[in-house]
Amino acid sequence: MNRNDDLLSLMVEKEAIFITSTQQTLVALAQQGDEQAFYQLIEQEQHKLYRMAYVYVQNENDAVEVFQQTIIRAYEGLPQLKEPHYFATWLTRIMIKCCKTYIAKKKTVMPVEPQTFEDLTSASPTYIEEELDLWQALCRLEEKYKTVLLLRFYQDYSVKDIAAILQCPEGTVKTHIRRGLHALRQQLKGAYLDEWVQSAERSH
Repeated sequence: MNRNDDLLSLMVEKEAIFITSTQQTLVALAQQGDEQAFYQLIEQEQHKLYRMAYVYVQNENDAVEVFQQTIIRAYEGLPQLKEPHYFATWLTRIMIKCCKTYIAKKKTVMPVEPQTFEDLTSASPTYIEEELDLWQALCRLEEKYKTVLLLRFYQDYSVKDIAAILQCPEGTVKTHIRRGLHALRQQLKGAYLDEWVQSAERSH
């Protein structure tokens, strides 16, 4: 992705995903070597991190491995994090980089099992089938579209948040969201799926 370094630097300063004062305190403690504080921070983010890993590697065991790699890199790099309120942005960025590195090394894709992180046991068979179709279609998208849609509609990050995480202009994020939704529409059939895409577009 082509980027203007000066613009990105300014953007990250202004649009980082800010964490609470309590979380900032935990970051400060973790940077001083408090392992319990670090694991409290990870516990708060682990569900989002695992979902991010899973949509990339599409396999439970691989997702766990990428998650563990992310935790190790974050723990090792935390002393170098200069601003505690950038923690969430920084951690998500590490996860994405770990996913890309892992995929490049492994070059394998396993069947998708979204029920691994969603409790669908009480849902109707039709709903489960639609959810599976939607998730599989998302996983088949180009990486740049898959990433922004996952962050926007599954993790509820704003366009500004996503721009900070991916270090790109907001306009690029909006374009990728729009094109990603268009690509989903080309794949998906059925009223439920059409409604999901339309709802996503309205919320953007």
